Amino acid sequence: MRKILTLAVVVAATLFVVPAQAQIKFGLKGGLNITDMSFSSDVLNTSNRTGFFIGPTVKFTLPLLGFGLDASVLYDQREAEFDDVYGDDDEIIRGQVIKQKAINIPINLRYDIGLGSLAAVYLAAGPQFGFNIGDKNQSFYDDMIGWKLKTSNFSVNLGAGVMLLRHVQVGFNYNIVCGKTGEVSALGTAGDVVEGIARGRSNTWQISAAYYF
Repeated sequence: MRKILTLAVVVAATLFVVPAQAQIKFGLKGGLNITDMSFSSDVLNTSNRTGFFIGPTVKFTLPLLGFGLDASVLYDQREAEFDDVYGDDDEIIRGQVIKQKAINIPINLRYDIGLGSLAAVYLAAGPQFGFNIGDKNQSFYDDMIGWKLKTSNFSVNLGAGVMLLRHVQVGFNYNIVCGKTGEVSALGTAGDVVEGIARGRSNTWQISAAYYF
């Protein structure tokens, strides 16, 4: 919570250094996550799953230069389904789902290219700060496998999209996690817990829509 408050103060302070001629618009943003969960070990094989995100957003634009900023506070839910090779006969167990719920705060530098009063194309990139608000510890196979999520994470966004009628925005984004999202532990043959047998990260393709008032 302290980190969220600190970041909120930084964002608020930014408002005072934005030039007076800047256009400021508030809105609502939402969309879909297509999570590509990858592990550093071949023990777990994962497949893509779909999640969603939604929350308030704000956009600052310098009309003469085309540059600006956008920032959002998003409730974000992601899932990944994985298969595990398990047992003496290498039986494949399918359909286990890792769930992640977080508050994500992306802050992007953007460049808008106007195509007249009806539309504009934009490019965006910037950091994202994530704070886990869901279950940090999840277990599978009668507690034989454990998945421990990090409390917070840092990632980078790369995106592009179009602005329609100066109010409606449709965008595509790739969120790249810097570092691990979590790690896997398992019960050893002697009944002890072996931690860190695999580490995962949840890079995500995102499709979004926003409406600015």
